[in-house]
Amino acid sequence: MVVSPRNRVNTALDHKLPDRTPVDFLAVPEIWESLLNLYNIPPAKLTPSSMFDPSWEQLLQKLEIDCRVISYDQFCSPPPSALHPKGLIDWFSSPGRSTPNRMWRQITPDNLLCDIWGRQFKLANHPYGTYEELSKYPLEAATTLTDVKDHPWPEPDWWDFSLVSNLLDQMDKNDTYHIRYRIGSVFEVAWQLAGMEKFFIDLIIDPKLPNYIMERLTDIYVELTEQFLAAGRGRIDMVYFYDDLASQESLLISKDMWKKNIRPHHARLIEVAKSHGLKVMYHCDGAIHPLIPDLIDLGVDVLNPIQLDAKGMDPLKLKDQFGNRLCFHGGIDIIETLPRGSVSDVQREAKTRIRELGKDGGYVMAGTHHVQADTPLENIQALYDLDLRKTSE
Repeated sequence: MVVSPRNRVNTALDHKLPDRTPVDFLAVPEIWESLLNLYNIPPAKLTPSSMFDPSWEQLLQKLEIDCRVISYDQFCSPPPSALHPKGLIDWFSSPGRSTPNRMWRQITPDNLLCDIWGRQFKLANHPYGTYEELSKYPLEAATTLTDVKDHPWPEPDWWDFSLVSNLLDQMDKNDTYHIRYRIGSVFEVAWQLAGMEKFFIDLIIDPKLPNYIMERLTDIYVELTEQFLAAGRGRIDMVYFYDDLASQESLLISKDMWKKNIRPHHARLIEVAKSHGLKVMYHCDGAIHPLIPDLIDLGVDVLNPIQLDAKGMDPLKLKDQFGNRLCFHGGIDIIETLPRGSVSDVQREAKTRIRELGKDGGYVMAGTHHVQADTPLENIQALYDLDLRKTSE
């Protein structure tokens, strides 16, 4: 019997052993373009109305990737009054893109890239490509609730979710793939609006402002998610949100502070997904171990990315402690093994993750973050070798 990718992932996330280990793929644009060249996949002709890049989708099919992502910002269309008068809307050239989806950016005359929240990025070069670096914090000078309320927040009616059904038909006409909806971030976007130092100090001294920012973000996310899931009409399998709350050594804030200030907002996002009968995936880099029991209690079903070099994130121990209540997504080291290891190193690590995290299901294999531009293509090919997914040796 032929098993669809959607059924394969759902089987794994139900803590059952699928026919083979399901896989996901996220990478920086330089890797996508290099793989397109490698496989002789011609670039697609994209227009402002294109919702995703068909050539990138073709690559996912070539690699036999089981998962797909749809993001909230694919559907936004702010009115002219909300835009910079001389800004240009750009959907596909952001270095932050990691999937075939378009990503909303406004390019200002001074060449900054603005997102829908008003965060501003500049382009920064490195030896292998380009990335977005935060440049300005629009709420850095805010001292009162009025200052925060006066920020040009996006309105839910800027989004056109009538496009969802058509996008799903283009991406996945036969409901073949496991599709998750990307909500976005609360804590992370909030401090990037206010500035990290100010945001963290305010959390300690007077948390009204940071909590109002997070509440405003959450209100919008909840409304957008409700609208999107209604438009998706049962074709969405999971809801995904992210917030990096840890370094490689510890949490960025105390557990008590997380419970008091961050947890309530996360709980609201999770509640929306659960009200639609959907699983929830949460992304947090770093040493997130102290929060895992609370995340499970909140309703998180899948944890990403399992950063191997972070304190307390040993895969075997995580599986032993939480594997009957939590699934794992990621686990393949993008810092050392993929960019610097041999093909044998990559396949050895993949087999180890499948054996450790995939025992009795509960695992989707992927990188511990976006595959970076210095990664040899042969290592990516080795990771996504079809025979590798069938083994637990």
